[in-house]
Parts: sequence; structure tokens; C-alpha cells
Amino acid sequence: MSNEKAIDKLLNAVLDDDVSDMHFKVGSKPIIRKSGEIVHVDEFSTMRTDHIQRLIGELITEEQAEEFAHGNELDLSYSLTDKARFRVNIYHQRGTPAMVMRKIPFEVPILDDLGLPEVVKRISMEQRGLVLVTGATGTGKSTTIAAMINHINRNRSAHIVTIEDPIEFLHSDINCTICQREVGIDTKDWSTGLRAVFRQDPDVILIGEMRDAESISTALIGAETGHLVLSTLHTTNATETISRIIDVFPQAQQHLIRLQLGQLIEGIVSQRLLQAKDVEDGRVLAAEVLVQSSTVNACIINPEKTFLLTETMEQSYSQYGMQTFDMALYNLLLDDKIDRDTALAAATNPTKLDLKLKGIETASDWRMD
Repeated sequence: MSNEKAIDKLLNAVLDDDVSDMHFKVGSKPIIRKSGEIVHVDEFSTMRTDHIQRLIGELITEEQAEEFAHGNELDLSYSLTDKARFRVNIYHQRGTPAMVMRKIPFEVPILDDLGLPEVVKRISMEQRGLVLVTGATGTGKSTTIAAMINHINRNRSAHIVTIEDPIEFLHSDINCTICQREVGIDTKDWSTGLRAVFRQDPDVILIGEMRDAESISTALIGAETGHLVLSTLHTTNATETISRIIDVFPQAQQHLIRLQLGQLIEGIVSQRLLQAKDVEDGRVLAAEVLVQSSTVNACIINPEKTFLLTETMEQSYSQYGMQTFDMALYNLLLDDKIDRDTALAAATNPTKLDLKLKGIETASDWRMD
């Protein structure tokens, strides 16, 4: 009789290279996200409460089971031998258990393979400051952050400490020594891990997500005291990122936060994943990149100039390597990687992009050859 877990059998059956997420809930067949699209896996039966409970029971500890029974959501990681790791969220819906599993490849990504601008390598190699990767859920923030850590690991000697919930990509020491700490396992909670990180002699600190004023303050303190701090945020572009960080703090503190951000931000990489023109190619990455400069500094510090960040990025490609989303879309179109409808639907300013494409406005400054 096979000792294979039910969850492993299910994952082995539905998993392939194009599947990024798996959804399990009562009253529905298993659901996968494949190349960005939701697909019902019809060869399986509709899942009952006992099915979901069995799957969850194979993933969690007794303490986690007690926590879940009290109505709490659970975040954890899980490994399928020789295939993939998963970030798991277990929750309740309509009074029944449910679960989503996001695939994390065993292989740590390389920046060159992600379709990011070359300037992201330089941002990764900064010795100090704050670097943020932003975007909606499912836009590859964790993958980009892991690739940046990998680039540092291959090109610099440093001590890297990560605080993650849960740990996603597993890094091996190459030129760096890397300590990965999982909230709830290696540290009691976010607060404890954040307070302790400066006592662990880090050169580079990864805070998995800037989720509140405490984690943002810790990131700023870390950058201010000579560390390189990397983190993620659920914002769609550089301007929104700056505004979101500032708005977390009371009005009386906001000027000070602007001053700190203006001096400490080394780069903001904001991401969107788009359907490739050739469906077999899956999805392609469009990235907006903001890089530290005196003009960027002034735009962040002065609230009346923050809206000028987009214009600053448009005008700063040749000197600093900055680009807006719409510049990225324009060049993906030139490279025939996406179609016109996809580009215009994703554009921050569809009218302006359309005029560029029609040649009514000059696009010479948007070419990145």
C-alpha cells in the first residue's frame, strides 16, 4: 500500500510548468491558475469538507490546527519532493475550510532570466539604502526579490538576514552567508524578528513585506544605519508606493518620513505580468523602475512635486536607467512580445501610449536599444 500523502498525489496530478497556484474549497473541484488563467480541473470530484480537512491535516502541526480551529488563517510553506515548494494560505470561507497553494520553484531565479532592465542589477549591488519591489498579488515580487538576493550572493561578500512569512525560495551560501528566518518558526512574530535583526550583524536585510508602521520604520532605520534593506509592498507604481508609505504615519511625522525616504530610496521596481502575444510563451513582465537621483529626492521630499515622479522617470532613462510602465509596454510592443490591446489595457496612461504608437508624439526617448 502506498504511503504517499493525499496532498502529494493531488499536487503531482495537477502540477506542470505553467501552473502557478492551486485552490481547494468545499463544493468545487480543484482549481488551478495556469498561465494567469483560472482553470477548473474537471477530472477530479467535487471536494467535500472531509477532503479539505484531510489535505490540511497533512500540512499543519497540532498547534497550527488549534489556531485554525479558533478561526485564524494560517500561512506556511510546504515542499513536494524534487518538484517544488509552496507558499500555503489556509482559511475559512462560508464556514468551511479552504486552501490556496502558490508554487515556488526549487531553483533560485536569476535576474537575467526575468526580463528586468539591466539597472536592477546595479540597484541590487548598492551597499546601503532601501530597495522596494512592488506590485499586486501574483506579479512576481517574491521572484524578483529572490533573484536580487541571488545576485548579491554571487557578486558580493556579505551577511544577509531575511525575515519571511513563510520562507519561499531557499538560498545556499555562495559568496555570502545567508540566514533565513521564518515568522512563527524561527522567530515568534514579526515584531520580535524585526527588533532582533540588528543584533545579528547583517549587511543586507530582507523584510518579506512592509506591512505596517513598525516594519516600515525598521526598514528606514536599517537603511539609515548603513544596511541595504530590501522589501515588498502591494502598490502598483512608484508614486503610489511613496504615498502609501507616508500615509501610514500620522500627519505630524510625515515630513520627517519624506526626508528619510528621499535620502534612503535607492530603487523602486514595480511589476505587472501580461499575457504574451504568443500564448505558448505564457506571461511577460513589464516593470517600472525608479532610481535615486537629486530630482527624485526633491519629488519625494516636497509633496507638491511627488506627482512629477512619472515625468522624471520618463526623462531619466539615458542617464539613470529609469523607466515608466508605459515605456516598458512600448518596448515590449516593439519587441513583438505583447499585442496592442494588451499594452493599452495595462497602460497607466493609455491615451499617451496610443499617441506614441501612432507617432503623434515623439517616442525616441522611450526606445531602450
